[in-house]
Amino acid sequence: MTLGHSIPLLGDWFILHFTENYGMAFGMQFSGDYGKLALSLFRILAVFFIGFYLRRLSNRGAHTGLIICVSLIMAGALGNIIDSAFYGLIFSESQFNQVATLFPEEGGYGSFLHGKVVDMLYFPIIKGTFPAWFPIWAEQPFIFFRPVFNLADASITIGVFALLLFQARFFQKPEKKEQDPDQKETPDQDTDSDTGEPDDDLPLSA
Repeated sequence: MTLGHSIPLLGDWFILHFTENYGMAFGMQFSGDYGKLALSLFRILAVFFIGFYLRRLSNRGAHTGLIICVSLIMAGALGNIIDSAFYGLIFSESQFNQVATLFPEEGGYGSFLHGKVVDMLYFPIIKGTFPAWFPIWAEQPFIFFRPVFNLADASITIGVFALLLFQARFFQKPEKKEQDPDQKETPDQDTDSDTGEPDDDLPLSA
């Protein structure tokens, strides 16, 4: 696919649209090479700490839903890191009228950790115009959902929203079982093995 090429899959509701961005999820970005490098390094550190946290959750027998949510967030971050780290090294620059070349002789378009992130999922489900009374964007066209994203973005988003939605269940402390008052242990008492009554033959303490 060339840059900007679209392939409708479900009419105008679901479209494969090839685009690239330099930064965060849903096309958001930090400007400049240093911003891109800072974002890539932050992602690497985030994946490292998320992996450490995930291991602790697993060892502590945490709720399965919590482990799944954290795994989704980690997988999404790792997916975008792979694009950023290697995409610029192995592909030529994508053009609107030319397909990028894999492993070009002159080398890729970017250096390590400076590659672009590929986005391709586009869901313009609702198209319309803001009413005249709507502030700022009155009578301007709108599309929902406008951002183009990838599977890594979807993985992070689903993980975060599920974590927020079910946090009370995921982080619920196990309830302490109350002991049945009828089963409370009584102090040890020497009794006669035949009658169950206290043994009168034992010496009394002073």
